[in-house]
Amino acid sequence: MAASTHTVTNQAPPLVGYDVYTSDRALTEAVERHVAPGLLDEAREELSELGRSAGSAQAQEWGTQANENPPKLRTHDRYGNRIDEVDFHPAWHRLLGHGVTSGLTNAWGRPGGHVRRAAGFLVWTQAEPGHGCPLSMTHAAVPALRTDPALAAEWEPKLTSQIYQEDLRPAADKPGVLFGMGMTEKQGGSDVRANTTRAEPVGGDGEYLLTGHKWFCSAPMSDGFLVLAQAAEGLTCFLVPRILADGTRNVFRIQRLKDKLGNRSNASSEVEFDGTWARRVGDEGRGVRTIIEMVAATRLDCVLGSAALMRQSVAQAVHHSVYRSTFGGPLIDKPLMRNVLADLALESEAATALGLRLAAAYDADTEEERAFLRLAVPAAKYWVTKRCTPTVAESLECLGGNGYVEESGMPRLLRESPLNSIWEGSGNVQALDLLRALQREPRALNAFLQEVGRARGADHRLDAAIKNLLTELADLDGIEARGRRLAERIALVLQGSLLVRWAPPEVSDAFCASRLGGDWGTAFGTLPHTLDLASVVERARAEV
Repeated sequence: MAASTHTVTNQAPPLVGYDVYTSDRALTEAVERHVAPGLLDEAREELSELGRSAGSAQAQEWGTQANENPPKLRTHDRYGNRIDEVDFHPAWHRLLGHGVTSGLTNAWGRPGGHVRRAAGFLVWTQAEPGHGCPLSMTHAAVPALRTDPALAAEWEPKLTSQIYQEDLRPAADKPGVLFGMGMTEKQGGSDVRANTTRAEPVGGDGEYLLTGHKWFCSAPMSDGFLVLAQAAEGLTCFLVPRILADGTRNVFRIQRLKDKLGNRSNASSEVEFDGTWARRVGDEGRGVRTIIEMVAATRLDCVLGSAALMRQSVAQAVHHSVYRSTFGGPLIDKPLMRNVLADLALESEAATALGLRLAAAYDADTEEERAFLRLAVPAAKYWVTKRCTPTVAESLECLGGNGYVEESGMPRLLRESPLNSIWEGSGNVQALDLLRALQREPRALNAFLQEVGRARGADHRLDAAIKNLLTELADLDGIEARGRRLAERIALVLQGSLLVRWAPPEVSDAFCASRLGGDWGTAFGTLPHTLDLASVVERARAEV
């Protein structure tokens, strides 16, 4: 036997075997305040069960396997027949199936459904984020289909089903289905009105044949897709099933799978339509208006997905610092490291509080809350997704060289972190959408001001930030060039107001001092040293 040259000491144990939900104080408190008392016990039980699964060694292994064995495209079978199928590792199906059976596509038809589903999405995404794409699009397809009551009656029960069945067959023969979306094309990208895919009517009852392409079509193994194409009256929304009612395959030619920076477990594809059968959703020429509610719902999931990445990365950083000793004591007790961890924790908690507040607005479904969402969703999507990458990168650095190796899981989080900023419209698209809401929908600004006004008088820095924001909104000269600045300020003021109202004083004080009061540097770890940073860090710790 070879002689032992050293013993392993001063290494943090893996963060495993814990409840991702109950160990997240910011998330559990958000659920407590936004879910009706009569539903809380049920919500706690289902979220804790999901949290234990997400923190288990098994789910972590599934995440590793799904990313180490990315999907593979099979365009033809052995006989030369076109089949256009995507093969996934069994771990992918286990992750996706668990998400479906946990209700992550079922928000629209149950009390408190959006908050419960948002919290679950935030929890389960921490196990592995790539499979969140089909979960998100399936959930988000419901409001678009509701523009056509007949289609909604046919498809909604299957979209919100908590039964997962992976094989391709007619939707009528499946207890549950998954949906994808195809909007962008090569020549236009986010400018979907430049789309060239054509839709020609055939027969009656809203049937069409599509000819064209989609440059990005995620989750091509799904049972159906909502796509945009040009009809006689203009851009129109269509439902494209993968398998037709008679069991034959619709023309859905997957040209290739995208080779992406991250999101490796999920298949994103380029597809071609050539006489592809489709059903019209909504009126001709109203495609953007029809699909916009789907877009808004997926944008909220971009916020929640980024909040999940931030939470997991910060939990890993704090966990490492608890167990790692350096220069004579635990890393977490070092004032400079404590400052970094507290700063990261503020970013994570602010993202979580904002994401759950938006989900609660969906549950309320009042005119005021719908107006609030019109402004708050693009602002949140812009800012939270922008803050994700620096938060994950700094958290990785807290683990030093250990964080830079694949076995830590941190590189996968870092590769994933830019995605949500790009998905469903990148930064400029969100800023322009926010400006449109300001210019065309006065009720949106009024609803936002009412929301942040509920915290007025509680913190002088928040009050000053609201006043400065109003001054900036009063000046419309060059407003497009200031779109990102406005989106950032609106998101920060909103986050500050939520934390002042609901977070512990040490959290809201640190957030307002740094993000709103200007006592902050340009990197994490530059909070005022006079703050109660130890309490902020302890609050962010995941108890194992």
